Amino acid sequence: MAGGPPAPLRGRHQAEIGLLRNGAVACTAGRIVEVGPSDSMRRGYEAKAEVDAAGRAVIPGLVDAHTHLVFAGTREEEWERRCLGATYGEIAAAGGGIASSVRSFRAATDAALLAEARARRRTALLHGTTTMEVKSGYGLSLEEEVRALEAARALDDRGDVVPTFLGAHAVPPEYAGRTAAYARVVAEEMVPEVARRGLARFCDAFLEEGYFDAAQTRRIFESARRHGLGLRLHADELTACGGAELAAEAGCASADHLLEASDAGIRALAAAGVVAVLLPGTSFFLGMRKFAPARRMIEAGVPVALATDCNPGSSMTENLQQALALGCVGLGLTAAEALVAATRNAAWSLGLGAEVGSVAPGMRADLVVLDVPSHRLLPYHHGVNHAALVIHHGEVVR
Repeated sequence: MAGGPPAPLRGRHQAEIGLLRNGAVACTAGRIVEVGPSDSMRRGYEAKAEVDAAGRAVIPGLVDAHTHLVFAGTREEEWERRCLGATYGEIAAAGGGIASSVRSFRAATDAALLAEARARRRTALLHGTTTMEVKSGYGLSLEEEVRALEAARALDDRGDVVPTFLGAHAVPPEYAGRTAAYARVVAEEMVPEVARRGLARFCDAFLEEGYFDAAQTRRIFESARRHGLGLRLHADELTACGGAELAAEAGCASADHLLEASDAGIRALAAAGVVAVLLPGTSFFLGMRKFAPARRMIEAGVPVALATDCNPGSSMTENLQQALALGCVGLGLTAAEALVAATRNAAWSLGLGAEVGSVAPGMRADLVVLDVPSHRLLPYHHGVNHAALVIHHGEVVR
């Protein structure tokens, strides 16, 4: 994953994984110091400890660039209703959806929120995800959003969790029918306070029919930019709202979902260098039978990343390995493209491309030893955990 310029891989280069056969990795003090042929590496180093990965593939630690990991409770009843034909909109109109999770979140104690989030983080780590983005968005008031971001910060062990403020996830019940007023609160009160406390690296918004429109999103983003936050965007998920175009215009680090992205929007993302973070698990879990146009994006030169979208309503999984399988089947990616999407490109979308996502000298020693001899079997043999060993900061955790 280490070849080429310091940037996400795009176009035909998205399939260039830099495979090294019979290779070895030397690490010390939590960092990679050298990568090379196994025989010469053995002669060059006296190892204090050694992991034998004979017959197995070794990849960078996976990077999950879009999660909502801090939430309370589950919504399996809604999921069953969707399986029987109810739509996302119908469930939301009946008081379900994000509103349901907001009620559960506000009722939960700090200790309960953190315990649930830690358990999910541990599950993700044991499946090979060593770095992840974590959004707020189920509190929808300043006090509650701060609670969510503080929980995300408490999960962070040595820079592995990237917190994102998503106050514009939905409109809370106390602002029902007053979306513009709530968007002003997000921009004028929440963003400045979140930035002042140093609780987030990014600001996100849900640009979608029935949620936040382009003007409201721009207002929030202008405030976030003034206060030093990077930008991410939930874009063109359910309807074509011009989200890809706005993400390019605003200089977002990522545009996420993109099922309904227009050709013009895809061209704009490519020109602006915005990473498309695609979430095939959401399409699968919602029974949408439609996936983002990943092939068109790659052909247009958009760098593509994959993520789980782990959340209680539309993608209840911490397993990024499964997202690779769905990325191949649903998005039409090759195994190599999917692996780049869940490592190097995901890392660059989070501003961490010089730190994680590749196996190269100076990088964090985050590695996954797979129980298969080739990366191609990782998405092919789906639904199981192929992480035989997870090495995090140079330490074996599984």
